[in-house]
Amino acid sequence: MPLYLTDDQAVLRDSAREFMSAEGSIQKQLRKYRDMNCKDGFGHALWKQFGEMGFTGILVDEADGGLGLGHVEAGIVLEEIGRNLTPSPFLITAVAVVEALRGTALRERWLPGILSGDTVAALAVDEGAKHRPEAIEMVAERSGNGFRLTGRKQFVVQGASADFTIVAANTEEGLTLFAVEKDVQRLTVEGVRLADSSIGARMDFESVEVDADAVIGEPGEGWTILSRVLNAGRAGAASEMVGLGSAAMEMTVDYLRQRKQFGKYIGEFQALQHRSAHLYSELEIARAGTLKAQQLLDEDSDEAEAMVSVAKAKAGRVSTLAVQEGVQMHGGIGMTDEYDIGLYMKRDRVLNELFGDANYHADKLARMNGY
Repeated sequence: MPLYLTDDQAVLRDSAREFMSAEGSIQKQLRKYRDMNCKDGFGHALWKQFGEMGFTGILVDEADGGLGLGHVEAGIVLEEIGRNLTPSPFLITAVAVVEALRGTALRERWLPGILSGDTVAALAVDEGAKHRPEAIEMVAERSGNGFRLTGRKQFVVQGASADFTIVAANTEEGLTLFAVEKDVQRLTVEGVRLADSSIGARMDFESVEVDADAVIGEPGEGWTILSRVLNAGRAGAASEMVGLGSAAMEMTVDYLRQRKQFGKYIGEFQALQHRSAHLYSELEIARAGTLKAQQLLDEDSDEAEAMVSVAKAKAGRVSTLAVQEGVQMHGGIGMTDEYDIGLYMKRDRVLNELFGDANYHADKLARMNGY
């Protein structure tokens, strides 16, 4: 497929861009909820508006009340979220979790609330300092007609606000995913403010009892489902980083056109022009790679997983380049809270770690190719 948007996708982009810039702006959302020390880190009213706009149903099948679109369309919305640093549950709830619920009986329980913007979901996979889904140690033992979950999860984005959390644990059949509701007994959730002012969570499961209906798919099918979920989340995070990097670059170029040194606009200095041109080229490569990964996901291609890792690694390195160049070219004021460029750097750090950083995906690609 060509690496550009169709007419319908361009219309969605324009709609999402107008909505995010008006309703999801930094001043109206991120700074507001950060400065009020909000326990959720995002506005539920905006999440309801996501539902009204139809964004929450992009990956939901039409038979279940959604739009029945694909990962390309989800990426379009996420790029605009990245541009505005809009705090929302979209990436985890409407992309990763919806992917997990597809084709399961649990979709009837949870999709209506997600579609309306009333339900927030979380994904609990990571247990250590870095993203290592292949090293999950949490266990789920048979208990009556259900399971008993024991273990600890961390870096659970929106975990403290979630109505339910998809939890990965090991059963005797193999890795299994569970939908755990927020009010279960012996579950301790500690909200933690992340670098970008969003809220993650540490979750302690002390023999948490769930019934068999909480299992997503069948016991032992966890890797099959989780791989789809992680691919969806990684491609989505790549889109958000492309949007973040693009906005950081645009903000920096605008500053180069306004700031004067020695009687000249600093944008006239050839060294800064070269660095800006290099950044633009890198961003376009990252955008193309991310779009290709999402197209392959929508085609259910065997090549999708590798391309998703390419996209996540490339977008991560480029978004970091964009915010570092932005802060440096802004000079000392780039380190102040008054200027938004520093907020982009903080969000970049969180998104890079989410679903695996560039080093993780470079290693993953090497292993996939026999190295």
